[in-house]
Amino acid sequence: MSEVKKEELKFDTLKVRGGYDSSKHNHSVSVPIYETAAFDLGSTDRAKRLFSFSEPGFIYTRLSNPTVEVLEQRVAALDGASGAIALSSGMAAITYTLLNLAEDGGRILTTPYLYGGTLDGFKKLYPKFGIDIDKFHDFNNPEAISKEIKPDTKAIFIESISNPNTSVSDIETIAKVAHEHDIPLVVDNTFATPYLLNPIKYGADIVIYSATKALNGHGNVIAGLILESGKFNWGNGKFNQFLEPYYTLRDNNDDARNFLEVFPDFPFTTRIRLNYLNYFGSALSPFDAYLALLGIETLSERVKKQIENTEKIINYLKNSTKVSWIKYPTLENNPYKKLADKYLPKGAGSIFTFGFKGTDSQIDKFINSLKIFSYHTNVGDSRSLIVNSPKTTHSELTPEEKQLSNILPNTIRLSIGLEDAEDLIHDLNQAFEKAFESEKIESKDIIK
Repeated sequence: MSEVKKEELKFDTLKVRGGYDSSKHNHSVSVPIYETAAFDLGSTDRAKRLFSFSEPGFIYTRLSNPTVEVLEQRVAALDGASGAIALSSGMAAITYTLLNLAEDGGRILTTPYLYGGTLDGFKKLYPKFGIDIDKFHDFNNPEAISKEIKPDTKAIFIESISNPNTSVSDIETIAKVAHEHDIPLVVDNTFATPYLLNPIKYGADIVIYSATKALNGHGNVIAGLILESGKFNWGNGKFNQFLEPYYTLRDNNDDARNFLEVFPDFPFTTRIRLNYLNYFGSALSPFDAYLALLGIETLSERVKKQIENTEKIINYLKNSTKVSWIKYPTLENNPYKKLADKYLPKGAGSIFTFGFKGTDSQIDKFINSLKIFSYHTNVGDSRSLIVNSPKTTHSELTPEEKQLSNILPNTIRLSIGLEDAEDLIHDLNQAFEKAFESEKIESKDIIK
């Protein structure tokens, strides 16, 4: 089958066939794994064309690879992006994005409702490179956002569904404010995946994924992706790095050109490829790209089943005397219910948190008593996972920072997989019983 224009195809067709033309790969039905370090240049004339970007092609796998390129093009098609770049982790995707935005210094405006590793990196790493991070609570209030934007603010960074408490961002509102100040909106869409939410549709300029999570969905690969909408004006005067002449991008007369001239539709991801990926080297291996592609082929089916299981387990927990609260966007008492209705009509994903109504020692016993749930820090897996976020995924945060991020001491995060929901409920129930069977708790010891 030859490649069909992506605008002609619906989501489930694109996730299986997007970005791939078998006639260009010896008619292989499955995407081949190009496990090679480099590619023959063919001739000196062809080498000149490749190195001057007048002919597309592959030179060295650190920079690009056919298997990796299919992954990039497939996810770009699912998200409606103009360009994409795959990297060796989601954290590399965040790092390269922020460096590409503010490599000459500046500020990134964000919220405290983020993955703990992201928050810790924002605190420890970026200020040492001249990039300051400003956090604000009222991130869905356009007036509050405007007041936080400073002359040297280079972007707004948010998670579409936050880790771990599943706060939902009002992407359309935030994008409008960002664009009024000539800065881009960056959205980490890891929890939602392009199946549940397309941030570009609502004005996002850059979309980031940890493909390790639900996008791949099988817990067997570490990978990241950066996508761009192709709509942001990088020549507006705030991002001079895109206007700098590069001798690498010279024309036939050896005149240097800039990224906007040579790559007008995808300057952001191409600049990352030629600068940060090329020289910092966080390259995704062809085999890992292949694993990510396999996972994406069942994305819709997996997420649908996981949401069904999630709703059943939440209904069980709502009636448990061992649970003090549940945070999931579609619940009627959740402050993000209206935003979930707008942005997540197919469901709010398979991750949520609840408050364990007991002591620290009982939380430990509860987790240690589980037989089906896996105790580890990934999410979006085909297997169901559990973790005590304050002690693990957000353990880098100080008590004050946890309070700022609304990470309560009794927070338990669940990531629901593809097992039978009744088995998962039975597992939780027996673990609750063991956690409470031998200890008499005084009310003062209970973590509310």
